[in-house]
Amino acid sequence: MSSSSPISSSSPSPSPYYHHQQQQHQQQQQQQQFQSIPLDSVESQWEMLFNRFDRNRDGKISINELHHVLKQGAGEQYNIPPKVLAVIASKADHNQDGYINFREFLHLMEEEPIAKSLTTNLFNKYIHYTIVPRGPPRLRTAGVDRTDGDYEDEYSCNPPALCMVIVSLIEVLFFTWDVLKLKTTESIQGPMASMFIYNPHRRREAWRFLTYMFVHVGQTHLTVNLIVQLLLGVPLEMVHRGWRVVLIYLSGVLAGSLATSVTDPSVYLAGASGGVYALITAHVATIIINWSEIEFAIYQLLVFAFLITFDFGSSIYNRYFVNVDNQIGYTAHLAGAIAGLLVGVYTLRNLNVRPWEKKLCWSCFVIYVLLTGSGVMWNVMFPEYFSKEQY
Repeated sequence: MSSSSPISSSSPSPSPYYHHQQQQHQQQQQQQQFQSIPLDSVESQWEMLFNRFDRNRDGKISINELHHVLKQGAGEQYNIPPKVLAVIASKADHNQDGYINFREFLHLMEEEPIAKSLTTNLFNKYIHYTIVPRGPPRLRTAGVDRTDGDYEDEYSCNPPALCMVIVSLIEVLFFTWDVLKLKTTESIQGPMASMFIYNPHRRREAWRFLTYMFVHVGQTHLTVNLIVQLLLGVPLEMVHRGWRVVLIYLSGVLAGSLATSVTDPSVYLAGASGGVYALITAHVATIIINWSEIEFAIYQLLVFAFLITFDFGSSIYNRYFVNVDNQIGYTAHLAGAIAGLLVGVYTLRNLNVRPWEKKLCWSCFVIYVLLTGSGVMWNVMFPEYFSKEQY
């Protein structure tokens, strides 16, 4: 009998050539992952980078701040010698005060060859880690539920969103003053209301076309406006900054009074509803121009569309079918909403501007100017259309 010994089988080990190919493939992937961002960018991008360097927000960069940020952003393997940093700083510090301001920083980055040759890779990697790129939507990782998009990443409390808070406080102060004077919360005959309400018989007092937003009929009227404008205005400020939101708010207020003066020339106006409706449609505007950057944009748009449709539908029904509050200036609501959409598209930040959006922005701007100009000209050129002035 012949005995056979068991034969042990094992898979062949990878060849050295295979390991070499695998290492090359990994290196290529790493290079693609840290693909550089061109340094030849506009001044605003350099300013953004400068602000990242300026850790103590004093408007200038010291050598220590520069070294700290480069070390943190680029990694320990890029430890720039102090002498090299001193050379870079001396090239930029034109006034020899020991610091680099933004203009000196800009000149250093765009004009000095030594800065470009020494810091290009470092700055590119730093930008890659610290500045969110704009462009195609980010890929989702399997098993990870992301609810924020590029637009949501822009929310910031620096600077604080205080503009709509300040406007709301002024409205509360005006209302409180009249309440203390009249000892009632349901009258608009107080000194502040009489001075600032939109009075169709005093159209020559042009400030009334805007200041009626500070006057409210009662507690409910004031409370509803405050809640809505804070809930809608503050989030807009956190992304688009306060001056843009206030501009939209005021454009809605002005559009409301001008449209009412033309369509309902005998109606008084009190309250900030025109501005509030402008804030509502400003959210629609930012959804339109930042569609690809906002997560669940279609659902947000449907929510705002439902709110607007429901409110206008109920307003029209109450006025023309139930005859409730026939003197409420619903035209101001509609005009404010239109103004908020038009001015919002033109004014609010667009995180990724596309060619067709530029045309849309200018179209909205032209339409708003034409509508506002028409309202102003109607008030100026056709005084016989309106009620007799009473002073």
